[in-house]
Amino acid sequence: MSKQTSAVEPHGWTKFFLHTNGWLVYFFFYAPILLLVVFSFSDSRNVGTWGGWTLEWYAEFAESRNARSALSTSLQIALVSTVVSVVLGTMSALALERFEFRGKQVFDALLYLPIIIPDVTMAVMLLLFFSQFFELLGTVFGIELAKGVGSITLSHIAFSISFVSVVVRARLAGMDSKMEEAALDLYATRWQAFRYVTMPQILPGIAGGGLLAMTLSLDDVVITQFVTGPGGTTLPVYVFGLIRKGVTPLINAISVVMLVASMLLVVLSLLLERSRSGSGTA
Repeated sequence: MSKQTSAVEPHGWTKFFLHTNGWLVYFFFYAPILLLVVFSFSDSRNVGTWGGWTLEWYAEFAESRNARSALSTSLQIALVSTVVSVVLGTMSALALERFEFRGKQVFDALLYLPIIIPDVTMAVMLLLFFSQFFELLGTVFGIELAKGVGSITLSHIAFSISFVSVVVRARLAGMDSKMEEAALDLYATRWQAFRYVTMPQILPGIAGGGLLAMTLSLDDVVITQFVTGPGGTTLPVYVFGLIRKGVTPLINAISVVMLVASMLLVVLSLLLERSRSGSGTA
């Protein structure tokens, strides 16, 4: 006769302490966000003083040519880096989960480096790489290149591949490889097996990894600040530059726009992940 374990319901002071602790944690995390949103509508130029409701700062953000240019640059870099990182990240996940090759463990370890190392460390490495690489091109081939949108895009691809690969690889690990083997036994080519069997099952994971990569690209400021150049000012770097001149509600408004965009991408990623889990259990 098997014993069934049931969750113990806390009572009295224990229940009160747990509930209070939970609310305090939520307050600690979300109170600053709430204050940011509220003061982005303040009519006072002093960021810490409430001056009544207004949409002036959002209108100023929409009318600012520099802000629109930074937003356009951010979206351009995010789209390109996301597409490339999704392709390369999916390919690396398939290679690690479905094939055996020499140096697999080393490749697996290197793939996790952009996730575990600090952003500043990776930013310095990329800065040194681009500086030496561009100098080499100029010395040997006479090609003069400078840091800008291209270097930022390559940098975002470099750290986004790892995140995409982890998400897709998690989906592949929970997928039954016998379906692929059955397709190959029925005279399907490797490409046909991937297109008609593997791809539909891992597509939610690919989309979730792509949304995560786009979120990271749109929010990155440390690495971008190191590898940026003329014409490569993204929206986070633009906000960072405004902070040096003084904090105004305009920065609050821009931050709210970035926050909403990031939250929408995260929600879409979670919805895709839930749909993936639901289809996997069906």
